[in-house]
Amino acid sequence: VNIETTIDLYLKYFNFHSIGKPKGINTARELRTRRRTQKWADKQYKRANLGTRYKSNPFGGASHAKGIVVERFGIEAKQPNSAVRKCVRVQLIKNGKKITAFVPRDGCLNYIDENDEVLVAGFGRKGHSVGDIPGVRFKAVKVSGVSLLALFKEKKEKPRS
Repeated sequence: VNIETTIDLYLKYFNFHSIGKPKGINTARELRTRRRTQKWADKQYKRANLGTRYKSNPFGGASHAKGIVVERFGIEAKQPNSAVRKCVRVQLIKNGKKITAFVPRDGCLNYIDENDEVLVAGFGRKGHSVGDIPGVRFKAVKVSGVSLLALFKEKKEKPRS
């Protein structure tokens, strides 16, 4: 008995020709269920359909959120940079979650006091931290309803409260 016939018999016995997707006139249901299960292996499909952008995102899918400043502190920049990046810890009004927000520009931390209301926005890379600031995914945009940029350029003053 030569080797080719042995392999053919082996394949026929163990039915190895049916590996892969089913082909035939009555296989529509099986193809459909197979496609339905395999879709979940695709990263983009899974992200779009699981709804985690609402569950895991502190903003709940929104672009901005308001919160109350709990504390002000500095975070040391990652290597090879050497700096203290000024940040604030903010408790969001909508759901009570606490987040860390970067305060941009030189001296802008002086405009933010504890218990101030700040408007916080996302900071760059779709939910990832940016640059040399570890673990910071948000930035402060307004304080007490006034833009930080306007305060920095001295176009407006922070309201007395």
